[in-house]
Amino acid sequence: MSREALVGGARPCQADGRGRPLRVLPTDPRPVTTLIVWCDGAARGNPGPAGAGSQLTTPDGEVVAEISQGLGETTNNVAEYTAAILGLERARELGATEVLLRSDSQLLINQLVGVYKVKAGHLLPLYRRVQQLASDFGRIRFEHVPRERNAEADRLANEGVDAWLTSGGR
Repeated sequence: MSREALVGGARPCQADGRGRPLRVLPTDPRPVTTLIVWCDGAARGNPGPAGAGSQLTTPDGEVVAEISQGLGETTNNVAEYTAAILGLERARELGATEVLLRSDSQLLINQLVGVYKVKAGHLLPLYRRVQQLASDFGRIRFEHVPRERNAEADRLANEGVDAWLTSGGR
């Protein structure tokens, strides 16, 4: 059973194929070349009920898209990677050529910039997917930000957890 939560005049979107809630904002038909992807994952327990959230903004702060998705039972690191993937996929759909991905996850950012190796085997496919998406942009940067600067992505990630729990964990 799939469920979509819509914002404003947003059109319905497809679920992720497993019936997990997904939310997007309506898109502006004007192309945006530079985007900031704010992403965060949340897990209540590790592993536990999890969600991913991404907010895409222009460099001047205009919100272009928001994504909130329940992930089921998984780890915080899987949720962090999933949030990055969802945000980068949306940036690509919007035609971005330059992306700044910001996250409060030191592990995520340090793995993406090569400071840390990806040692956990279950994260490797997610890491590779981010790298694959990164190659779609003319320029991409990864930046660690303090948690308090990532509040909107955190809100979206927690909304994903709440939506999954409200749906009865389906």
